[in-house]
Amino acid sequence: MKLLFEEHSEQNAARTAILMSGTGSNACALLEYCRTHACAWSPQLLLTDNPRCCAKEVAEKYALALETADIYEFYRQNGSDNIRLENENQRNLRSRWSGMLYEILQHYEIELVLFAGFVPLTNLTEKLPCLNVHPGDLTCLEADGSRTFAGLHYAPVEKALCRRFSGTRSSVILAQPYTGSGKNEMDTGPVLGISEQILFDLPEGSIEELIRIQNMRQGKPAEKTDRLRQTAAGHIEKMKRHGDHVIFPQAADDFARGRFALDDAGQLLFRQDCGSWAAICSVEYRKDGRKLLERSEK
Repeated sequence: MKLLFEEHSEQNAARTAILMSGTGSNACALLEYCRTHACAWSPQLLLTDNPRCCAKEVAEKYALALETADIYEFYRQNGSDNIRLENENQRNLRSRWSGMLYEILQHYEIELVLFAGFVPLTNLTEKLPCLNVHPGDLTCLEADGSRTFAGLHYAPVEKALCRRFSGTRSSVILAQPYTGSGKNEMDTGPVLGISEQILFDLPEGSIEELIRIQNMRQGKPAEKTDRLRQTAAGHIEKMKRHGDHVIFPQAADDFARGRFALDDAGQLLFRQDCGSWAAICSVEYRKDGRKLLERSEK
């Protein structure tokens, strides 16, 4: 058996960095949880790639150190206006930028990283354990074993809508290193936690219209006025409140307490309150603090 993270406690809390790119809602949920609960992880640093986001306000509110590593400026200074991972030069730039992030984290003696709406792919995951929250149930599998709701941005929710699911779940994963464009490693890694199901709020008969919109796209990017995209965006905000903000802090705390491990076959294990280990596919974290062990793949 291999622990995914060394056991910490409130008295020996894991030094933690929170990385964010946007509104900061997930970062604030993590920090509020830390304010009101005895945690085995201790926030030391807020790090952002986007100097135009609200990271400064969040850092000031929670009295955290703030560091900025502007990814667009880094690429421009190195002769590229495109931060995508389309060619070897861009991938080398990403590796150098990730190295810069790691140097910052080393300065603060960081042991654990939480991606709280952090957009750019980074192979910090090779050097430090990094947890990420995702808007889809990553325990749900296709017939070939691939994860049904892997994917970026709105894609997981749009897929759930157009497959006529009644709702969605958020997931917390231990993020894995990527190669190339990162497509093959999208949303891989042990699924540490999932939320309760978050139901869609839809008028009767609207699913047919959303499916029609998806079929009309024909692979083209969605317009902002696209009703499927708007519906998914609205639901993602609901998922943050009732999914991400509930499960991310709890899963991070259990991870910091050394309660997750892998057996020799790669099966995820969870240490229960009684001290025994259970084979699971994930833990369902609930608003009232209860934990339900998901013991078989879906």
